[in-house]
Amino acid sequence: MLAHQLNRQAPEALVEYAHEHLNALLRDISEVEFTMLCSTDGFELSSASKKKIENAGKLAAVSSSILAMVQAFMGEINLEGCQSLTLDANNGKVVLTAIPNAKYPMVLVVLTSKHVLLGQLLYSIKKIVEAITKKTEIINHG
Repeated sequence: MLAHQLNRQAPEALVEYAHEHLNALLRDISEVEFTMLCSTDGFELSSASKKKIENAGKLAAVSSSILAMVQAFMGEINLEGCQSLTLDANNGKVVLTAIPNAKYPMVLVVLTSKHVLLGQLLYSIKKIVEAITKKTEIINHG
C-alpha cells in the first residue's frame, strides 16, 4: 500500500510545468496575489505569490478539504461535476478548482484582490487546468 501511495505523488516534471502556469497567472492578472497547486490529500506541490502567505501548508489542507466537502454536498443534491468554487469576501476572492486525474488529482487555489475581473480570472484558470490536464495525459502515456 505504501508503494501505491508514493506512486500517486505528481511527477516533478508536471509540478514544474504547473509552476510556470502559476507564475504566468500571477504575472498576467495584476489582481492575483497568490496561487498554489496542491494534492487532493492536502499537500502543497507548488506556489507563486506576490505577498507572504505564512500558512501555505495549512491552506493546502483546508483548500482540498473544502473542495471535497462541496463536491460531496453537490452529490447529495444530485448536481454533478462540481469542479470549481468561488469565495467572495469583503477584501478579496478565492477560487478553488479541481484538476481531475486518475493518477494525480490536484487542486488549484487562486487568491485575488476584491477588484479582480472574475470572467478574466475564470477563463485563465480554465486554460491552466486544460494545459495541466493535457500535460498529465502526456506524462501518463509517455
